[in-house]
Amino acid sequence: MEDHDIDEDEFEFSRNYFLAKESGKSGKKSARKLSEIDLVDEQDLRAEVSKIEPKHEKEIASLIDSYKSLYNEWAFELQYGFGLLLYGFGSKKSLIEDFASTALTEYSVIVVNGYLQSINLKQVATAMAEVLWEQLKLQPRSASGGSFKSQQPFNSRSMDDLIAFLDGPHAPENESFVCLVIHNIDGPGLRDSESQHLLARIAACTHVRVVASIDHVNAPLLWDKKMVHVQFNWCWHHVPTFAPYKIEGVFHPLILAHGSASQSVKTATIVLQSLTPNAQSVFKVLAEHQLAHPDDEGMPIDVLFTSCRERFLVSSLVTLNSHLTEFKDHELVKLRRHSDGQDCLYIPLSKDALEKLVQEINQ
Repeated sequence: MEDHDIDEDEFEFSRNYFLAKESGKSGKKSARKLSEIDLVDEQDLRAEVSKIEPKHEKEIASLIDSYKSLYNEWAFELQYGFGLLLYGFGSKKSLIEDFASTALTEYSVIVVNGYLQSINLKQVATAMAEVLWEQLKLQPRSASGGSFKSQQPFNSRSMDDLIAFLDGPHAPENESFVCLVIHNIDGPGLRDSESQHLLARIAACTHVRVVASIDHVNAPLLWDKKMVHVQFNWCWHHVPTFAPYKIEGVFHPLILAHGSASQSVKTATIVLQSLTPNAQSVFKVLAEHQLAHPDDEGMPIDVLFTSCRERFLVSSLVTLNSHLTEFKDHELVKLRRHSDGQDCLYIPLSKDALEKLVQEINQ
């Protein structure tokens, strides 16, 4: 009798399930569209978010401080050819920077912000080669002596040549190496396969050590077995900080907001503050020219070079190009072809936004 009741209950449940599915199909679909949502201005939304009081600040600070006891272990692993990969919930930017400034003072450090939308790895490799060359010049017993003095500058070499130099037998690898710090190696500017393979080749060089952080749950899928165990040679460290992603979040648009001129100015100001004073001055020259000539298609590169050289901001076209590369990587400046066929530079901001940005630079 009880079994019969159970069968009836199961039948009734199944019947109701299929009846519900049928009624769902016959119902009218909503005519509402996602595009009809009235999104708030991004600046207003960020302002409201900033009013949220942070929680557990003392506990977070204490947790991050506890990781300092691991600094000697991390430095030891780097010295003997391993790469450091830090993972765990929370921003690890301040932790890695503190480690670099505390435990890596004897070595040169190059920092890459992987959370930016685009990154020029050729420029990164060039900077590393130049730094390593400066180290080698201070070592009289360097095996390469002056072999590179008569050759072309590093910024005109191919990526293969730069990697070959970083991997060369110039000095004992434990005595001379450049530390590459990558905040968010799984960031949007480095997430493609080509960038990861280039980074793996750089990491495998004799005179290179890598310290990186990841935050995406699927970040390990970026690498194959060879990259993990041979090229990057990772030592994995679980270091959850629970710290907010304040800086990293600035460069990602909020889902429930649309962009605004004020937000563009804020983002550009943060990027410019991370550049050298000379680079900021070069950008200012371009911005002032664009404001003074609003109807022009842009500022020709040779005109910008002449203007900057007269103000003693750059001494050669190579120096100017290095600044322009930084601007392009951060999407501060774009290039377009003039009607006469000449390449011109312009800043993709409205007049009002550009005026605000110039005021921020002058402060």
